[in-house]
Amino acid sequence: MLPLAARDKKDSDTNKQDGDSIGFVASKNATPKEIGLPLYPGSRRHKDDSDGSSSIQLGAWGGSSGFKLLVLKMDSDASPDKVTAFYRKALSKYWKVLNCSDAAEKNKSSDGLDCESDHADKDETVLKSGTKDAKHVVSIKSNGRGSVYDLVYVEAKGSLSSK
Repeated sequence: MLPLAARDKKDSDTNKQDGDSIGFVASKNATPKEIGLPLYPGSRRHKDDSDGSSSIQLGAWGGSSGFKLLVLKMDSDASPDKVTAFYRKALSKYWKVLNCSDAAEKNKSSDGLDCESDHADKDETVLKSGTKDAKHVVSIKSNGRGSVYDLVYVEAKGSLSSK
């Protein structure tokens, strides 16, 4: 992580108690552990033709509000169906798993999570689990010889979560 806001140690301790701390994180490193999901066995980091990173971590907070976004893009030799089954099970520990690529499935979890903002492309599966304030999203599609998949974690706290 590359924190961009530095604080004096004394002020930091006081601010933690008062909820007045502010900060920002931007990094090209996100791990499966930070995202809260395992990697599909045998998968490897995705490599684009560009200089882009296969992962990103962004966050900002101020007082009792903030957000966190972590993304990790991976490749696997396994079929999209196998990767989908693996992540359907992995996501189930966070609550009901929604399949946002199924037009017939317009279910909501009891914590307000829905598929309104996550639409699948053609031949893509998008699974989602968690709560409105802390959600895990996995998108899986064929790459011609296996699968490419994205692991995403999004968290919003305070006034940011109601927007």
